[in-house]
Amino acid sequence: MTDVRWYGQSAFLLTGEDRRVFIDPFGEVSWLTTRGIEWNYPPITDVEADLVLVTHDHLDHNAVDVIGGNPAIIRATGTHESPVGEVVGIASEHDAAAGTQRGANTIFRFTLEDVRIAHLGDFGQPALRPEQREALGAVDVLFVPVGGGATLPPEDAARLVHEVAPRLVVPMHYRTKLVNFLEPPDAFLDAIGVEITRLTGNELSIEDHLGSELAVALLEPPDA
Repeated sequence: MTDVRWYGQSAFLLTGEDRRVFIDPFGEVSWLTTRGIEWNYPPITDVEADLVLVTHDHLDHNAVDVIGGNPAIIRATGTHESPVGEVVGIASEHDAAAGTQRGANTIFRFTLEDVRIAHLGDFGQPALRPEQREALGAVDVLFVPVGGGATLPPEDAARLVHEVAPRLVVPMHYRTKLVNFLEPPDAFLDAIGVEITRLTGNELSIEDHLGSELAVALLEPPDA
């Protein structure tokens, strides 16, 4: 079994039988209040992992120091060996202007407990380029940003999901009761056109939601 725990924004811990992967941890960002941004996600504490993936070097995604256990850290494109086997980092952009506004973003794909997983990070392009889609390959579980703003619009996110055709989608990077920026997930959920499973917590077991057709599992943010 592979368990997923959402910490808010794009931060996830994936736990397999004997390996743990953390993606896009955030650190201390209380200073955002000076810019009118509310951030009330609880700090990430007492977490260990074997591998940490960083999709881009923004402060709400790259706080590798909050993860214990002396993990391997990958924050680059290319093909990498890791404690969970091969990890592929696919070059992409954080905006629709070839990265000139917000810089680069890395899409990561890897396999954990025979489940093919992809995390889009802060993907800001309106669509995947053909070479990106080919590099992504077959995907069972796709973590996709759906709150617009600094990432692709929610309707484009829905089109991307149908192009990739995963078995399970986990939305991320959207407005919740604990943050006051980005957009809520509603526009994406309306555009995706499939039944939504709304979970009563910030954890799920992937295998419980994998079927033969596309499913969307919407997690609740962690308790403040």
